[in-house]
Amino acid sequence: QVLLVESGGGEVQAGGSLRLACAASGFSFSSSRMEWFRQAPGKEREFVARISYGGYTISYAESVKGRFTISRDNAKNMVFLQMDRLEPEDTAVYYCARAKTINPGDGYYWGQGTQVTVSS
Repeated sequence: QVLLVESGGGEVQAGGSLRLACAASGFSFSSSRMEWFRQAPGKEREFVARISYGGYTISYAESVKGRFTISRDNAKNMVFLQMDRLEPEDTAVYYCARAKTINPGDGYYWGQGTQVTVSS
């Protein structure tokens, strides 16, 4: 049973930082690409960052590039999202995700999400 549990959200002023963590279990974490998504109120869920199983290939949404850093610790089955220079537009529920298969159309396993609120 795939289980993803996010933590580290909270409220911060614009320009501040937060570090999100996702603890994973129930699958071969060290063989899995991991991703972060977010969903703001009234908007669709959107991609934020992705990291390959070995951590060598990383990609970001343009809106967070240069401010957010994704990383992973395969020994601890955890993936992280360091968020710096936060902006009010970053306010959203952040989700850790793992694709169900190599086919993107097959969907994702999701965590319960963690709320990030950035005040101006």
